[in-house]
Amino acid sequence: MRTSVRILSVLILFLWPAAELRAAESKAIHPALLQRFEARVFTNAVGARLNYRLFKPAAFATETNRPLVLFLHGAAGLGDDNMRQFNGGNEVPPLALTEQDVQAKFPSFVFAPQCPRGSGWKAMGKEPSEMIRLTLAALDNLLREFHIDQRRVYVIGVSMGGHGAWDVAARFPRKFAAAVPICGVGETSQVAALVHLPIWCFHGADDRTVSVEHARRMIAALREAGGEPKYTEYPGVGHDSYRNAFREPELLPWLFARRSAW
Repeated sequence: MRTSVRILSVLILFLWPAAELRAAESKAIHPALLQRFEARVFTNAVGARLNYRLFKPAAFATETNRPLVLFLHGAAGLGDDNMRQFNGGNEVPPLALTEQDVQAKFPSFVFAPQCPRGSGWKAMGKEPSEMIRLTLAALDNLLREFHIDQRRVYVIGVSMGGHGAWDVAARFPRKFAAAVPICGVGETSQVAALVHLPIWCFHGADDRTVSVEHARRMIAALREAGGEPKYTEYPGVGHDSYRNAFREPELLPWLFARRSAW
Protein backbone atom coordinates (compact mmCIF):
# COMPACT_ATOMS: atom_id res chain seq x y z
CA MET A 1 0.00 0.00 0.00
CA ARG A 2 2.80 2.43 0.90
CA THR A 3 4.47 1.72 -2.44
CA SER A 4 1.29 2.46 -4.38
CA VAL A 5 0.73 5.71 -2.44
CA ARG A 6 4.31 6.80 -3.16
CA ILE A 7 3.89 6.02 -6.87
CA LEU A 8 0.67 8.05 -6.90
CA SER A 9 2.45 10.94 -5.21
CA VAL A 10 5.15 10.88 -7.89
CA LEU A 11 2.54 10.89 -10.66
CA ILE A 12 0.78 13.84 -9.05
CA LEU A 13 4.03 15.77 -8.87
CA PHE A 14 4.58 15.39 -12.59
CA LEU A 15 1.01 15.58 -13.88
CA TRP A 16 -0.67 18.33 -11.91
CA PRO A 17 1.94 21.03 -12.69
CA ALA A 18 1.17 20.67 -16.41
CA ALA A 19 -2.54 21.11 -15.76
CA GLU A 20 -1.97 24.16 -13.56
CA LEU A 21 0.41 25.75 -16.04
CA ARG A 22 -2.03 25.36 -18.93
CA ALA A 23 -4.81 26.91 -16.87
CA ALA A 24 -2.71 29.86 -15.73
CA GLU A 25 -0.77 30.87 -18.85
CA SER A 26 -3.22 33.59 -19.90
CA LYS A 27 -3.89 35.07 -16.46
CA ALA A 28 -2.47 38.47 -15.63
CA ILE A 29 -0.44 38.89 -12.44
CA HIS A 30 -2.12 41.12 -9.89
CA PRO A 31 -0.30 44.48 -10.17
CA ALA A 32 -0.57 45.19 -6.43
CA LEU A 33 1.68 42.24 -5.70
CA LEU A 34 4.45 43.49 -7.97
CA GLN A 35 4.21 46.85 -6.21
CA ARG A 36 4.17 45.47 -2.69
CA PHE A 37 6.90 42.87 -3.08
CA GLU A 38 10.51 43.80 -3.81
CA ALA A 39 12.19 41.61 -6.45
CA ARG A 40 15.36 40.03 -5.11
CA VAL A 41 17.87 37.29 -5.97
CA PHE A 42 19.77 35.13 -3.48
CA THR A 43 23.04 33.51 -4.58
CA ASN A 44 24.68 30.84 -2.44
CA ALA A 45 28.40 30.13 -1.99
CA VAL A 46 28.61 27.97 -5.12
CA GLY A 47 26.68 30.37 -7.36
CA ALA A 48 23.22 28.77 -7.30
CA ARG A 49 20.53 31.43 -7.59
CA LEU A 50 17.04 31.78 -6.15
CA ASN A 51 14.60 34.39 -7.43
CA TYR A 52 12.28 35.66 -4.73
CA ARG A 53 9.98 38.49 -3.78
CA LEU A 54 9.93 40.07 -0.32
CA PHE A 55 7.21 42.09 1.35
CA LYS A 56 8.52 44.24 4.19
CA PRO A 57 6.12 45.50 6.87
CA ALA A 58 5.88 49.17 7.79
CA ALA A 59 8.66 50.38 10.09
CA PHE A 60 10.57 47.15 9.45
CA ALA A 61 13.87 48.90 10.21
CA THR A 62 12.96 49.47 13.87
CA GLU A 63 14.26 47.31 16.67
CA THR A 64 10.94 45.45 16.85
CA ASN A 65 11.19 41.90 15.57
CA ARG A 66 8.44 40.93 13.11
CA PRO A 67 7.25 37.47 12.11
CA LEU A 68 7.88 36.08 8.63
CA VAL A 69 5.67 33.94 6.40
CA LEU A 70 7.32 31.71 3.81
CA PHE A 71 4.90 31.22 0.92
CA LEU A 72 5.46 28.26 -1.42
CA HIS A 73 3.58 28.69 -4.70
CA GLY A 74 1.81 26.06 -6.77
CA ALA A 75 2.89 24.82 -10.18
CA ALA A 76 1.29 27.76 -11.99
CA GLY A 77 4.07 29.87 -10.48
CA LEU A 78 6.96 27.88 -11.99
CA GLY A 79 9.35 30.05 -13.98
CA ASP A 80 12.39 32.30 -13.89
CA ASP A 81 10.82 35.77 -14.24
CA ASN A 82 10.42 36.43 -10.48
CA MET A 83 6.77 37.31 -11.06
CA ARG A 84 4.84 34.16 -11.88
CA GLN A 85 4.96 32.91 -8.29
CA PHE A 86 1.91 35.16 -7.91
CA ASN A 87 0.05 33.63 -10.86
CA GLY A 88 -2.80 31.16 -11.23
CA GLY A 89 -4.30 31.20 -7.73
CA ASN A 90 -0.96 31.80 -6.05
CA GLU A 91 -1.93 35.44 -5.62
CA VAL A 92 -4.51 34.77 -2.91
CA PRO A 93 -2.31 34.18 0.18
CA PRO A 94 0.23 36.96 -0.60
CA LEU A 95 -2.56 39.45 -1.28
CA ALA A 96 -4.42 38.49 1.89
CA LEU A 97 -1.29 38.64 4.04
CA THR A 98 -0.27 42.08 2.79
CA GLU A 99 -3.59 43.93 2.82
CA GLN A 100 -3.44 47.12 4.85
CA ASP A 101 -5.96 46.02 7.49
CA VAL A 102 -4.20 42.68 7.97
CA GLN A 103 -0.79 44.30 8.30
CA ALA A 104 -2.24 46.74 10.85
CA LYS A 105 -3.15 43.75 13.04
CA PHE A 106 -0.37 41.35 12.04
CA PRO A 107 2.66 43.22 10.68
CA SER A 108 4.92 40.64 9.07
CA PHE A 109 7.42 39.90 6.34
CA VAL A 110 6.25 37.68 3.48
CA PHE A 111 8.92 35.73 1.60
CA ALA A 112 7.84 34.33 -1.79
CA PRO A 113 10.56 32.36 -3.62
CA GLN A 114 10.09 31.15 -7.19
CA CYS A 115 10.73 27.59 -8.27
CA PRO A 116 11.99 27.24 -11.87
CA ARG A 117 10.32 24.92 -14.35
CA GLY A 118 11.65 21.41 -14.24
CA SER A 119 12.15 21.49 -10.47
CA GLY A 120 9.92 21.37 -7.41
CA TRP A 121 9.67 21.99 -3.69
CA LYS A 122 9.28 18.34 -2.79
CA ALA A 123 12.04 15.74 -3.14
CA MET A 124 11.08 12.07 -3.19
CA GLY A 125 14.37 10.92 -1.64
CA LYS A 126 15.87 11.26 1.81
CA GLU A 127 17.42 14.66 1.09
CA PRO A 128 15.47 17.91 0.64
CA SER A 129 15.15 19.32 -2.85
CA GLU A 130 17.72 21.80 -4.14
CA MET A 131 15.02 24.47 -4.18
CA ILE A 132 14.21 23.93 -0.51
CA ARG A 133 17.90 24.07 0.40
CA LEU A 134 18.25 27.35 -1.50
CA THR A 135 15.06 28.71 0.05
CA LEU A 136 16.20 27.95 3.58
CA ALA A 137 19.62 29.47 2.89
CA ALA A 138 17.90 32.62 1.63
CA LEU A 139 15.67 32.58 4.71
CA ASP A 140 18.72 32.40 7.00
CA ASN A 141 20.14 35.37 5.09
CA LEU A 142 16.94 37.35 5.69
CA LEU A 143 17.06 36.51 9.39
CA ARG A 144 20.50 38.13 9.51
CA GLU A 145 19.50 41.13 7.40
CA PHE A 146 16.25 42.16 9.10
CA HIS A 147 14.70 42.26 12.55
CA ILE A 148 12.73 39.02 12.21
CA ASP A 149 11.34 37.05 15.12
CA GLN A 150 12.96 33.65 14.68
CA ARG A 151 10.33 32.09 16.95
CA ARG A 152 7.56 33.23 14.58
CA VAL A 153 8.50 31.90 11.14
CA TYR A 154 5.59 30.21 9.35
CA VAL A 155 5.18 28.25 6.12
CA ILE A 156 2.10 28.34 3.87
CA GLY A 157 1.88 26.35 0.64
CA VAL A 158 -0.73 25.96 -2.09
CA SER A 159 -1.10 22.85 -4.29
CA MET A 160 2.47 21.92 -5.31
CA GLY A 161 3.50 24.37 -2.59
CA GLY A 162 1.17 22.58 -0.17
CA HIS A 163 3.12 19.43 -0.86
CA GLY A 164 6.28 21.44 -0.23
CA ALA A 165 4.89 22.87 3.02
CA TRP A 166 4.26 19.36 4.37
CA ASP A 167 7.73 18.28 3.30
CA VAL A 168 9.80 21.22 4.53
CA ALA A 169 7.95 21.31 7.85
CA ALA A 170 8.67 17.61 8.39
CA ARG A 171 12.32 17.89 7.41
CA PHE A 172 12.96 21.10 9.37
CA PRO A 173 10.28 21.30 12.10
CA ARG A 174 12.45 23.55 14.31
CA LYS A 175 12.52 26.22 11.60
CA PHE A 176 8.80 26.90 11.84
CA ALA A 177 6.25 27.89 14.44
CA ALA A 178 3.34 26.61 12.32
CA ALA A 179 2.52 25.19 8.89
CA VAL A 180 -0.53 25.70 6.65
CA PRO A 181 -0.60 23.16 3.79
CA ILE A 182 -3.46 23.82 1.37
CA CYS A 183 -4.66 21.31 -1.25
CA GLY A 184 -1.31 19.51 -1.20
CA VAL A 185 0.09 16.02 -0.69
CA GLY A 186 1.99 14.93 2.40
CA GLU A 187 3.85 11.72 3.21
CA THR A 188 2.44 9.75 6.13
CA SER A 189 5.94 8.35 6.72
CA GLN A 190 6.94 11.84 7.92
CA VAL A 191 4.27 12.40 10.56
CA ALA A 192 6.52 11.58 13.55
CA ALA A 193 8.48 14.78 12.85
CA LEU A 194 5.26 16.83 12.71
CA VAL A 195 3.56 15.72 15.92
CA HIS A 196 4.55 18.79 17.93
CA LEU A 197 4.19 21.37 15.14
CA PRO A 198 0.95 23.41 14.96
CA ILE A 199 -0.67 22.59 11.61
CA TRP A 200 -3.87 23.77 9.96
CA CYS A 201 -4.56 21.85 6.76
CA PHE A 202 -7.20 22.83 4.19
CA HIS A 203 -8.64 20.85 1.28
CA GLY A 204 -11.69 20.85 -0.97
CA ALA A 205 -13.80 17.69 -0.83
CA ASP A 206 -14.35 17.82 -4.61
CA ASP A 207 -10.74 18.54 -5.58
CA ARG A 208 -10.13 16.70 -8.88
CA THR A 209 -6.51 17.81 -9.17
CA VAL A 210 -5.25 16.61 -5.78
CA SER A 211 -7.62 14.17 -4.13
CA VAL A 212 -8.88 15.08 -0.68
CA GLU A 213 -7.91 11.56 0.40
CA HIS A 214 -4.31 12.76 0.68
CA ALA A 215 -5.27 15.31 3.33
CA ARG A 216 -7.53 12.85 5.14
CA ARG A 217 -4.73 10.28 5.33
CA MET A 218 -2.20 12.79 6.62
CA ILE A 219 -4.51 14.15 9.30
CA ALA A 220 -5.53 10.66 10.43
CA ALA A 221 -1.88 9.56 10.60
CA LEU A 222 -0.90 12.68 12.54
CA ARG A 223 -3.69 12.21 15.06
CA GLU A 224 -2.86 8.54 15.47
CA ALA A 225 0.77 9.53 16.17
CA GLY A 226 -0.37 11.92 18.92
CA GLY A 227 -0.50 15.19 16.99
CA GLU A 228 -3.35 17.68 17.19
CA PRO A 229 -3.60 19.23 13.71
CA LYS A 230 -6.49 21.45 12.70
CA TYR A 231 -8.25 20.32 9.53
CA THR A 232 -10.88 22.08 7.45
CA GLU A 233 -12.49 20.33 4.50
CA TYR A 234 -14.88 22.23 2.23
CA PRO A 235 -17.82 20.28 0.75
CA GLY A 236 -18.43 21.06 -2.91
CA VAL A 237 -15.10 22.90 -3.30
CA GLY A 238 -12.47 21.92 -5.83
CA HIS A 239 -8.78 22.75 -6.13
CA ASP A 240 -9.25 26.42 -5.20
CA SER A 241 -9.77 25.74 -1.48
CA TYR A 242 -7.13 28.40 -0.76
CA ARG A 243 -9.83 31.00 -1.43
CA ASN A 244 -12.00 29.53 1.30
CA ALA A 245 -9.04 29.13 3.65
CA PHE A 246 -8.19 32.82 3.49
CA ARG A 247 -11.78 33.75 4.25
CA GLU A 248 -11.55 31.90 7.57
CA PRO A 249 -11.69 34.64 10.21
CA GLU A 250 -9.60 32.62 12.66
CA LEU A 251 -6.78 31.59 10.31
CA LEU A 252 -4.50 34.60 10.67
CA PRO A 253 -5.12 35.15 14.41
CA TRP A 254 -4.35 31.45 14.94
CA LEU A 255 -1.24 31.59 12.75
CA PHE A 256 0.37 34.69 14.22
CA ALA A 257 -0.30 33.53 17.79
CA ARG A 258 1.94 30.47 17.26
CA ARG A 259 5.47 30.66 18.63
CA SER A 260 8.19 28.07 18.28
CA ALA A 261 9.16 26.28 21.48
CA TRP A 262 12.78 25.94 20.30
